[in-house]
Amino acid sequence: MTDLPGIVVTGASGRMGQTLIKLIGDSDKAQLVAALERPGHDWVGKDVGVAIGGAAIGVTVTDDPLPAFAQAQAVIDFTSPAATVAFSELAAQARAVHVIGTTGLTDEDIETIGHAAHHAVVVRAGNMSLGVNLLTKLTRMVAEALDEDFDIEVIEAHHHHKVDAPSGTALMLGEAAAQGRGVSLKDVRDSGRDGITGARKRGDIGFSAIRGGDIIGEHDVMFAAPGERIVLRHMATDRALFARGAIRAALWGQDKKPGHYDMMDVLGL
Repeated sequence: MTDLPGIVVTGASGRMGQTLIKLIGDSDKAQLVAALERPGHDWVGKDVGVAIGGAAIGVTVTDDPLPAFAQAQAVIDFTSPAATVAFSELAAQARAVHVIGTTGLTDEDIETIGHAAHHAVVVRAGNMSLGVNLLTKLTRMVAEALDEDFDIEVIEAHHHHKVDAPSGTALMLGEAAAQGRGVSLKDVRDSGRDGITGARKRGDIGFSAIRGGDIIGEHDVMFAAPGERIVLRHMATDRALFARGAIRAALWGQDKKPGHYDMMDVLGL
């Protein structure tokens, strides 16, 4: 082992987990110290390098997070809300930076994670990419500049395996638009339209979700008024960009005080 910060990857067999393992293995700034999977998973007990289809790297997949976190300086977590909430407490006990890319978290989940952030660094974001975070900032600026004559619609597209909608990124963009307008998203959110819904309510922020094929992630924020539209767009073509952002967040958090941060903090935006 070296003196490089040690990272644990949770959900090792997932698309993001496998991408993270490969990128950390190629990194000269961090090292993989553990790979985690749920109890009963086929990968448990196997060398994670072999499990992902490569050569052995000397890291065995485990289903026990406590000893894994104890030897780490950071945990990168793209799993499920229930798992992430449980991991937040363990990461805080280990004083490890907890990078959370899990989506679908409830307000209660976020509150619990916030308690963990009193003891350790938590970096939580609906999207880890530089481009999306720039889009988030631009969305807030445009929403602040335009009045309610402009309807706001967030349109997102993802692969057919994605289980939550709207996506975490779409909600992050919706929050930015609501902040720009000085309102709470929960009061103006309009999603899941079907049937005779009636006319759109002035000032609402709408969401539309598309699921199909292997789409990695596409997000549009449309500001539509009579006679004109402004569309801000981000298209992801490589899942590795999210993994690179998560690794960057894990390294950024090494010298930070305990707290609940996001990618805007990591990127200095």
